[in-house]
Amino acid sequence: MLVTGAGGCIGSALVAAVAAAGPARLVLLDSSENNLFTIEQRLEISHEAILGSVTDAGLLDGLFNRFHPAIVYHAAALKHVPLLELNPLAAVRNNALGTYTLAQTALRHGAAKLVLVSTDKAVNPHSIMGASKRLAELTVAALTAPQCRMNAVRLGNVIGSSGSVVPIFREQIARRGPVTVTHPEAERYFMSLDEAVHAILAAGAAECSGRVLLPELGAPQRILDLARYLIGDGEIPIRFIGLRPGEKLNEELIFRTEIRDGILDGPLEVIVTPSPAEDELHRLMAELACRLAGEDLAGILAAISAVVPEYEPSSLVLSKAER
Repeated sequence: MLVTGAGGCIGSALVAAVAAAGPARLVLLDSSENNLFTIEQRLEISHEAILGSVTDAGLLDGLFNRFHPAIVYHAAALKHVPLLELNPLAAVRNNALGTYTLAQTALRHGAAKLVLVSTDKAVNPHSIMGASKRLAELTVAALTAPQCRMNAVRLGNVIGSSGSVVPIFREQIARRGPVTVTHPEAERYFMSLDEAVHAILAAGAAECSGRVLLPELGAPQRILDLARYLIGDGEIPIRFIGLRPGEKLNEELIFRTEIRDGILDGPLEVIVTPSPAEDELHRLMAELACRLAGEDLAGILAAISAVVPEYEPSSLVLSKAER
């Protein structure tokens, strides 16, 4: 098995769960030296630790030639929404082109399954992070094949992960505040780290192909209520700072063009998502690679909008494209 983003919050928890199942060989890939070192120190089973990026086609070819992973859990992603609004090229390069490069490599080398860890921010995205993850979803839907079944699992906000508000709130509470909340009515779908890992592993066991798999997330919760719960009985102030570029007031779970198609063990809801033809995807990714090389953000946004018309770029990203 291969886990990309193996040293991240979700990736490291996934690695621990996979390791407990006793795979014949476990390969960890991460672009962060510190994260990879940390997760490697925790493992007691034999494993291989590879320092590198999913955007590096040569590295991936060498990795697959050497280890021949049968199952790929793709958790590597850039995911901090406000930071990526400031660095939109990095989001597209890593999340979209990186997924495309990995999926093509898995196909060429005979991997049996690939599971993309996606996010509800990919639905009707307002952020470049969400749009880049939607491109990743479309990639696995378009490239899936009988010999290499690919699916995406669409998670909510994972409590305690590096992209979650919980670590931020706890740090602010430790400093006696203020606790900063974007908007009093902002809501998110929350899930625990254990629930996220369970959903990813269930997606790995699924026999369907080219689908988005959606775990049970319950009702959305107000971020304000979460902040008040973590504060408890303390006298710590809450300050509203407004939605930041790329952030939505409410997240959504499916597109209006998607079709619900039953429930799998997990439980995971099967979502049929419209996807481009394979040759159209290849043309899109070639165009994105070319425009990334020229740092042509305006061209990148136009290319994304052609396949993700629901994407509404923030004023910040639009202003960067006009420079």
